[in-house]
Amino acid sequence: MTARPALRIAARLTLAAALAASLAACNAATRLSEVGSGPQLSQIKDPYTQPGYQPVSLPMPTPMPTERNPNSLWRSGSKAFFKDQRAKQVGDILTVLITINDQAQMANETKKSRDNSENMGLPSLLGLESQFKNALPSAVDPSKLLDASSKSSNDGKGNITRKEQIELKVAALVTQTLPNGNLVIQGRQEVRVNYELRDLNITGVIRPEDITAQNTISYEKIAEARIAYGGRGQLSDVQQPRYGQQIFDIISPF
Repeated sequence: MTARPALRIAARLTLAAALAASLAACNAATRLSEVGSGPQLSQIKDPYTQPGYQPVSLPMPTPMPTERNPNSLWRSGSKAFFKDQRAKQVGDILTVLITINDQAQMANETKKSRDNSENMGLPSLLGLESQFKNALPSAVDPSKLLDASSKSSNDGKGNITRKEQIELKVAALVTQTLPNGNLVIQGRQEVRVNYELRDLNITGVIRPEDITAQNTISYEKIAEARIAYGGRGQLSDVQQPRYGQQIFDIISPF
């Protein structure tokens, strides 16, 4: 019975090592194919055809019927007398302005101390204390039968300092129109400098009213915003620990 769990653990470790080796082999093959040319840019693809793509589904109010005025130059619900050049339907493009300058600093300190002491004795008990010598060793003092004490202390300190500064512009594509008129946007930008590829992704839900006359929108007006900025290449590869070290850090209990 004790050998089976050990065999199962060994099998799982072997499988994990095999998967890690296959991933390392794939990455090595990709890096070998990019020797002398650097990371290759990915192709532009239809997001609807990508694996795992799911349209955004949120609770929406009942759509209101549109009133038509055939004899009027003004259309109901129009935002301007002339044609609106802002993004408003699937396939339109707008510019997202990302300006993040956040700073946070926290310092916490907790101290706790406790000191307990208990003493108990039985110097007399209805005159039977004279019989204690027969039941207890001669070295025991009845007036000091129990003496207990405890002392504990705890001192914890924490300090967090964070500073983030990002200023970017990215063109996003309207991929879906929700029933209440809000727009789902998705934007991706890749920039290759020498042998390093920088990748910027942004998705979220916006209101057409928040789009400026220049067809731009600020990132803080994007609901359910998902902004990812990273890279891959030789520099990013050097900054990460090797696969063996990462796996060892995960499975090591110490």
